[in-house]
Amino acid sequence: MTLCDVPAVPELHPVLAERFSPVRFDTSATVTTNHVDALLEAARRAPSAGNSQPWKFIVARRGDTNHAQIVRYLARSSAQWAPGASLLVVNLAHVRVEGTEDWEFSEFARYDLGQAVAHMTIQGLAMGLDAHQFRAFDREGIAAEFAVPSHWEATSMTAFGTAAHAAGEIVAPGTSRDRESLDDITWARN
Repeated sequence: MTLCDVPAVPELHPVLAERFSPVRFDTSATVTTNHVDALLEAARRAPSAGNSQPWKFIVARRGDTNHAQIVRYLARSSAQWAPGASLLVVNLAHVRVEGTEDWEFSEFARYDLGQAVAHMTIQGLAMGLDAHQFRAFDREGIAAEFAVPSHWEATSMTAFGTAAHAAGEIVAPGTSRDRESLDDITWARN
């Protein structure tokens, strides 16, 4: 295939083309230890600057102690849907050198964490788990609850489970799947 043979609309892998962020989860669906281990293994294999792997995760299956602790710190918006997910994962980034206020530990820590979370998300989709990444929670509360040291940051959270609605079904404000065009997301291109 030459560059001239590339279709006008790029064909995505079906897992990526069908991905969406559900706001209702099937509360009867569960995840196994093997599911959790596969998600964590996908994150572990993500690239990072200098192979620093500046990420850790707080893992909580619906019904366990960690889950009950995390749910208390969800913002009102995420508290309406996230507790129904089979699995909640708090995504932590190593942002500072321990014992200092030096933010230079890794200027790429949050970026690297994002890659690890993206790997987890794609692995989840490949296993039949939908995912919704979000930031609507009390970061300081989570850090205190789980004794996260100050050089680590509770950056985001991911809810994994089986969606209880279709991708195109608008079930809450702000859940549109509309995306900007390729031209709109490109700063410069030849």
